[in-house]
Amino acid sequence: MKRVVSLMFFALLLNSCDDGNLIQEDINFEDVDTQNCSTNDIIYKLKEKEALLLEIPKTSFPSEPSLTNTPLSIDINNTNRVVYRFYNGNVATDNICETIPPANPIVTDQWNATAGKIEIFTTAIKTVNTTENSTKISGYNHSIVFKNITFAKSNGTQVYETFPFGNYVTPATPLPFLFDKTIEKCSSSNLIYNYTTSEALTLDIDPNLIVNEVTAVNTPRTGVIGTSKNILKYRLFSGLLTSDYFCATTTPATPTISQQWDAVAGISGINGIIEVTTTTDGPNTFKHTIVLKKVTLKKGNSDFLLGDNYLYGDLLTTN
Repeated sequence: MKRVVSLMFFALLLNSCDDGNLIQEDINFEDVDTQNCSTNDIIYKLKEKEALLLEIPKTSFPSEPSLTNTPLSIDINNTNRVVYRFYNGNVATDNICETIPPANPIVTDQWNATAGKIEIFTTAIKTVNTTENSTKISGYNHSIVFKNITFAKSNGTQVYETFPFGNYVTPATPLPFLFDKTIEKCSSSNLIYNYTTSEALTLDIDPNLIVNEVTAVNTPRTGVIGTSKNILKYRLFSGLLTSDYFCATTTPATPTISQQWDAVAGISGINGIIEVTTTTDGPNTFKHTIVLKKVTLKKGNSDFLLGDNYLYGDLLTTN
């Protein structure tokens, strides 16, 4: 009997020993907001005497939504660092972001991630204009998860198969859309355009929609955004844009296009609709008022709605 008791005690003693790898210390920042430094590439979470730090280039965060179930995957290495720190007092932003951090609190222990992946799943943040039923992209939310991350500790290693870091939001640069609603047309093609010094909204329009005949009241001519005709494009340029850009036989090399958003093909009576109302504007002059209804513009995986009724502008023609 004594022999059995001794063996049981010895087994319990072995199980209580730390071999450098068995003790798992919990890291829990799930309810802590993500913050970032403005002077460096550190994203962090603070909790009393603990800090969880992610140092990663800002260029790693896409300005486009991820495809379904396809996050961006980045290796943890010397460029993309994950660090868990303990302090001897309450930690604050100055301890993380300042070039010369305060002397206190002092770092008492630090775990460095030595392996694993950083997965970033990006979605667009959209603001809605309920009056116009239009949307615009105001930012991007990046859900960050560490996969198979290994922390090197003073007494061994600690591995997490899945470790959610949290959400990090980056702003989106708003598109200007400062058009004056005055449309021009190329004499040698069906291209109509509205532009400012930095942006353009062009429509390669079906000529049957631009006819020098007054339309009946509440009976506009209608067409649908397509891929072979009624092609609508929004372009943002780097450099000064003038009217000379649009009707040249060969597209000018400058200014260069920094962004292009293409209208999604519409469905008759449902979305992607073009309405043209024609009235007279003096002798032998006709004014064609063009409205785009429920049109979606798309770039890569990003899209936004122009709204239920977007006034593209007025085009003047003569007989």
